[in-house]
Amino acid sequence: MAGTTVADDGLVEQAFGAAATRLGTGPGTPGFAAMLDHVRATMGESKISVFRHLAGGDEERARQANTAFEDAYGRLVADGHCAPVPGARAAIEQLRAAGRTVVLTTGFARATQDAISAALGWSDLVAATLCPADTGPLGRGRPHPDLVLAALLHTGAADDVRRVAVVGDTAYDMRSGVRAGAGVVAGVLTGAHGAEALREAGATHVLDSVARLPELLSSLERADV
Repeated sequence: MAGTTVADDGLVEQAFGAAATRLGTGPGTPGFAAMLDHVRATMGESKISVFRHLAGGDEERARQANTAFEDAYGRLVADGHCAPVPGARAAIEQLRAAGRTVVLTTGFARATQDAISAALGWSDLVAATLCPADTGPLGRGRPHPDLVLAALLHTGAADDVRRVAVVGDTAYDMRSGVRAGAGVVAGVLTGAHGAEALREAGATHVLDSVARLPELLSSLERADV
């Protein structure tokens, strides 16, 4: 969602300040810059996984940091710091009008994902929204394939994962799509990572924005006819 269909505008980094304090490394303290660099490098990964790494495997501290992050991000969203990527809603509506099933996935927790959907008025826009906790007992997010496969199983939209298109703004999104076996793994340039990083992670296509996705899928469909 963030960076692909939802404009992030630095909200992840702002919310991380609150989480870092729980890890004993708030803004302006030694080590904060290194932690922030890790957060930037792992955009797209499940947030609890990021905090487990930063907490050195201490599960309790990781969960406290993750809760602080989600609370801070939720407050920013509630205060109006949330907007769609230009053309994102229209693209989703075009995909649905063409008979395609759309699922939004995220590395955020369910409460944060729901808050974003509600703030944008998207609660009924797509077939499903999924977060790592929805993938099963392991709760694995990206770069694992679980979110992609869970979306397919949840919706039953296709009988072959090669008919699935995965779209995201990070290398983790691309790796997730490749590992799932998706037929289209498209990177977009509205978020965390650039074209080179997306291609190196396995992107089959790189688009300026998710707004270009309906056109891409239609052209691929025509080429198959």
